[in-house]
Amino acid sequence: MRDTVDTAVPAHLVSFMAFDFGLRRTGVAVGNRLLRTAEPQPTIHAQGDARYEQVRRRLAEWEPQGLVVGVPFHPDGAEHEHTRRSRKFARALRGRFGLPVFEVDERYSTVEAVANGATDPDAGAACVILEQFLRSLP
Repeated sequence: MRDTVDTAVPAHLVSFMAFDFGLRRTGVAVGNRLLRTAEPQPTIHAQGDARYEQVRRRLAEWEPQGLVVGVPFHPDGAEHEHTRRSRKFARALRGRFGLPVFEVDERYSTVEAVANGATDPDAGAACVILEQFLRSLP
């Protein structure tokens, strides 16, 4: 995984919600830049508009100031179909909810989550993605 975020993150953004996008399941985690830790949330088991309704409910509950989406790549850094799907999901979040969205290279996040003992690999991967993002901030 890379140690940096693709876009500069304004210092006034403190709380974040991260997503590990999948076709059937989307892992979710919340955290903030002060503690630089992430907390897993229940995985979203929905597709299409139902997925976005679940996201909307989470946003209303947690009120994050920014969103983080894990974007997968092949080990050599090349893109693949799920890279494009994850980026499409990130664009949809930005368009639907009007929050800043940051993309993070999520290579091996699920492997790391499982190795760390995550009981829900999707939510665990979202935690890994968010903590990587938070560690990259000044």
